[in-house]
Amino acid sequence: MSLKAVSALDGRYAAQVADLADYFSEFALIRFRVLVETQWLYDLSQHQAGFGVRRFTQDEVVLLRRLAEEFSEVDAERVKQIERTTNHDVKAVEYWVKERLETTTLADVREWVHFGCTSEDINNLAHGLMLKFGMARTWRPLAGQMVDAVAELARTYADQPMLSHTHGQPASPTTLGKEMAVFVARWRRALRQIDAQEYLGKFNGAVGNFNAHAAAYPKMDWHLIARDFVGTLGLTYNPLTTQIEPHDYMAELFHALIRFNNITLDFDRDVWSYISLGYFKQRTVAGEVGSSTMPHKVNPIDFENSEANLGLSNAVLEHLANKLPISRLQRDLSDSSALRNMGTGIAHSCIAVNSALRGLRKLSVDKATLERDLDAVWEVLGEAVQTVMRKAGHDNPYEKLKELTRGASVTETTLREFVAGLDLPSEDKARLLEMTPATYVGLAPRLARQVDRNRST
Repeated sequence: MSLKAVSALDGRYAAQVADLADYFSEFALIRFRVLVETQWLYDLSQHQAGFGVRRFTQDEVVLLRRLAEEFSEVDAERVKQIERTTNHDVKAVEYWVKERLETTTLADVREWVHFGCTSEDINNLAHGLMLKFGMARTWRPLAGQMVDAVAELARTYADQPMLSHTHGQPASPTTLGKEMAVFVARWRRALRQIDAQEYLGKFNGAVGNFNAHAAAYPKMDWHLIARDFVGTLGLTYNPLTTQIEPHDYMAELFHALIRFNNITLDFDRDVWSYISLGYFKQRTVAGEVGSSTMPHKVNPIDFENSEANLGLSNAVLEHLANKLPISRLQRDLSDSSALRNMGTGIAHSCIAVNSALRGLRKLSVDKATLERDLDAVWEVLGEAVQTVMRKAGHDNPYEKLKELTRGASVTETTLREFVAGLDLPSEDKARLLEMTPATYVGLAPRLARQVDRNRST
């Protein structure tokens, strides 16, 4: 961590996002460009019917693949050195690959490097690979850990009664596990959408028409060649573009990430509130300080930190989702500048999820507080009583319970005396008289256990 880093990602949070550097850094972008360039050269060598690129030996294939697989920071520095002359980042990669082939048995095919390509043919595929691998290997496992941790809370506390609060006021009881299960279901739906995301790529030349390709080899099926090549990289081929792949899939992904972030933000604020109510306690950590002046404080800082980073993540992702699909005519350079920040949005989401996970590990449930709060609000059974009265045909049952309970402090005795005086079927009356705020949870325990049904994450 550098104490002089301008960005918190490279300073305070550097250790938390170090893994993302392999996918979203300048180094990563150059390495993925090398991968695309070398894979295209190899692909050309496989089309013996029409191209003048000879088939490579097995040793030459290994040599070619190692350029990307063993790409180092020293190699990246050399690319940047070349770029200082070319003032073009993709051309610098092309020259570097040619330079590395110059002293090998592949020297004779150097001029086939970057054949028929515009820089965006290389860039869009590199960006697609960065996103696909970066999401799958960094963000996605972290998100899954958080969802699994909350799912475990849902299972453990499926039967734990808890007072609900709507509009910040006491409401019909629920269980702690069921409220956790709601977030698990929401997250899993969002993750299914993220997991199903296509990562598109184009490979069709300067303005998307295979102009140069057709001029050199007019009889070749360039559409098929490009589709197959993009497919070998694990991307989905986009056949109809301008110079750039229009980035609609990126907007879809970033909006899906924003939705996941927003669910997490909702979770952070609810857990913060449950801590404030005393339903959750936070385990203390030796040596930690909650306040510089109030020694008793144990603050919910992990959830607050998560909330802040979710906001930063959403701000970046929202801008990218709105900006990237818009380009002047066949292209302008604004997308290139914006794309360099996609790792920033994902990194802040990773930090947020990490913070939430850290907070979750400190939580313990205070059952005594939960029970005390429930026992203090017998008025919440008014909903049950008026509903059973409706069933029995009573006139104005809602209004009668409103008169008894609204804004009033209703005790167990008050409510039981009211129920005892009602003309109700004996079975219904007995059930109401046995009911307590802690048992009035409906199907919440059963709903909480649905976290184990149709699990897909």
